[in-house]
Amino acid sequence: MIATQSLTMRYPRVTALDRLTVDITPGVTGLVGANGAGKSTLIKILLGLSPATEGSAHVLGLDVSHEGGAIRERVGYMPEHDCLPPDVSATEFVVHMARMSGLPPTAARERTADTLRHVGLYEERYRSMGGYSTGMKQRVKLAQALVHDPQLVLLDEPTNGLDPVGRDDMLDLIRRVHTDFGISVLVTSHLLGELERTCDHVVVIDGGKLLRSSSTADFTQDAASLAVEVTDTDARPDGTAALRAALTAAGLTVKSLADGGAPGSGHVLLVDVEGESVSDTVRDAVVDLGLGLVRMEQRRHHISEVFSDDTPAAGSHEGGSGGDDTGAGTAHDPAAWQRQYAGTRAQEGGSGDVA
Repeated sequence: MIATQSLTMRYPRVTALDRLTVDITPGVTGLVGANGAGKSTLIKILLGLSPATEGSAHVLGLDVSHEGGAIRERVGYMPEHDCLPPDVSATEFVVHMARMSGLPPTAARERTADTLRHVGLYEERYRSMGGYSTGMKQRVKLAQALVHDPQLVLLDEPTNGLDPVGRDDMLDLIRRVHTDFGISVLVTSHLLGELERTCDHVVVIDGGKLLRSSSTADFTQDAASLAVEVTDTDARPDGTAALRAALTAAGLTVKSLADGGAPGSGHVLLVDVEGESVSDTVRDAVVDLGLGLVRMEQRRHHISEVFSDDTPAAGSHEGGSGGDDTGAGTAHDPAAWQRQYAGTRAQEGGSGDVA
C-alpha cells in the first residue's frame, strides 16, 4: 500500500524525516511516535501535498512526487485538527467532499447517507456542525474520508480530544473500516495502547527515524511470559519465594509482579518464556515443592512495556533506518523512551498488570 525509500524532509532548523525506509501492507497499520516525531509530515508527503527533500515514496504504486492528484482520488484523509465549517450540516459537507472526489450528484448523496449511517451520525445529519460535540465532529471527518470508497485512508490522530468512551467508539469504527469494507487504514497516534488493540501492524518512528516495523503480535510475543501464582503450605510458609528460588536455580528468568509496585501482586511470578519446556519446568517445580497451583497463564506485555524494558532490541530489530544516529533523539536511549511514554498506560486506563 505504501513504500518509502530513504525519505527525508528537512526544514531550516529541523529534520522532520531522516532517511525513512518502510513498507506498509494492506490491513490496519498504526504509525506511532511522540508529538514531533514526523507522523503528520509523512502523511503530507504521502498525499503529495509536500515535496520531500530526498528519497522516494509510493502510495498504491503511484509516485508521490508527481502523481499526487491520482493518489488523492484513491486515498481518504482525516486531518488531526478541527477544520469543519460550523454553519454547514454534515450532509451538505460530506456530499460536497464526495463531489470533490469525483462522484456524480446522485451517487454522492447516496454514499453520504450510507457513510453517515456507518459512523453513527444518520439521525444528526441535518444539524449544523457548529453544534456538534468533539466526538461527532471526529465522526464527520471520518465520514468525509470514506465517502468516495477509497482503497486506503490516512487517519491523523483520530481520537484527539475524545473521552474514554468516545475513544473506544472511534477505535471500533476504525477497525470496522477494514473488516466491513476492506479499506486499508494507516492511523497515527502517540498512545501505544490504542494501536495495540486496533492494528495488525505497528510502525514506530522517533526523530524522523524508523525504530521498528513489525506485526502487533511480534511486538508483544517478544516479551511473552508466564504468570504463575501458588499457595503457601505449612512446610513452605512462603511458597512464592520457594518457587522463585527453584525456578532461578533451574536457569529460568523470574521476577515478581510486586517488583513493579503493583498492589496485591506479591504472590504472582512472571517467568520469561525462553522455550517450549518452560511450562513443564514450572509445573514440575510446583509439584516437587508440594505447593498448590492457583494459575499458570501466558501473559503478553503491552507494547509500552516493550519500549520501556527492551528499547535497544526494538531499535536494532530492523537494523535502524539506514543512517547514523545524529539527531535521533530517543532512538537508542531506553531511559528517554521510558520517560516519553511514562504516562501512556495511565492515559489508556490500565497498568498492564495481570488482573
